[in-house]
Amino acid sequence: QVQLVESGGGSVQSGGSLRLSCAASGYLYSSYCMGWFRQAPGKEREGVARIDRDGRTMYADSVKGRFTISEDKAKRTVYLRMNDLKPEDTAMYYCATVLGVAGCDGLGRPDFGYWGPGTQVTVSS
Repeated sequence: QVQLVESGGGSVQSGGSLRLSCAASGYLYSSYCMGWFRQAPGKEREGVARIDRDGRTMYADSVKGRFTISEDKAKRTVYLRMNDLKPEDTAMYYCATVLGVAGCDGLGRPDFGYWGPGTQVTVSS
């Protein structure tokens, strides 16, 4: 059974940093795409960053240059380093995965079949 568990959320002031972690268990696939998404109150869930098994990454325009997605394969953990946080980054952050794909290109949110419960990030001005 695939399980994803996020951690590392919290409350910070504008300009601060956080590192989110997503620990994966219950599966062993040679190809996949791991993604971070976020959802603010009253808004739709949006993609933030993605990484595939070869380390290729993709970012939303709103976080480019501030957020970095990375992976520790030995720990089966994906990270999202968030620098220069802004109040508009306030949201529940989720990690999700698509298994059995060669990369992250062309995947939509509905393709991500496994989700973690989320971790809250709050940025105050």
